[in-house]
Amino acid sequence: MFSVIEGRVLGCLIEKERTVPDQYPLSMNSLVSACNQSSSRDPVMTLDEHEVDAAVSTLKAQGCARIVHPTHGRGVVRVRQVFDEKFALEAADAAVMGVLLVRGPQTAAELRSRTERLHNFDTVADVDTCLHQLAERQLVQLIERQHGQKEQRWQQLVADEAEQSAAPAAITASGLSGSVVDRVAQLEERVAKLEAALADLL
Repeated sequence: MFSVIEGRVLGCLIEKERTVPDQYPLSMNSLVSACNQSSSRDPVMTLDEHEVDAAVSTLKAQGCARIVHPTHGRGVVRVRQVFDEKFALEAADAAVMGVLLVRGPQTAAELRSRTERLHNFDTVADVDTCLHQLAERQLVQLIERQHGQKEQRWQQLVADEAEQSAAPAAITASGLSGSVVDRVAQLEERVAKLEAALADLL
């Protein structure tokens, strides 16, 4: 099982491969930024390049990530995930695993909403089917309801779980619309793209 940081790095690589394909594989700067995003992450982390680089090394040693070296001496070293190849995951499976890795335990309904930009599930039942198939492969499991929760949640089993923050619940309770959260995520991705483009010029 991977550490919390390794799980965050892996989840970010899975996510960004699908949401910013033109900037993928990710440079180290972009990967650090992705890990430390304030939106679509639970908990929010503050990782440095050394921690992310160490996590990449472990993922690479376990056959879940690869280093992409620049060609003709130009550009920067980049990182891509091959976790989906190693476990022969379909696009739907990878989307669910990626979101579980970066946002912790979630309900099937939450996963359907939060995987929209990675994979389109028509119904919550489709997500549930995907989760049960992953559970058969011991990649996820259904956990008991916690105090104050109405539904059971699913968690991934490939990395340790970080303690989730109370921030997402507080944001929901305050009435902050999903469109605002999505806008923040889009802006952060634009920043990541600009950082990647700048890194290529250096």
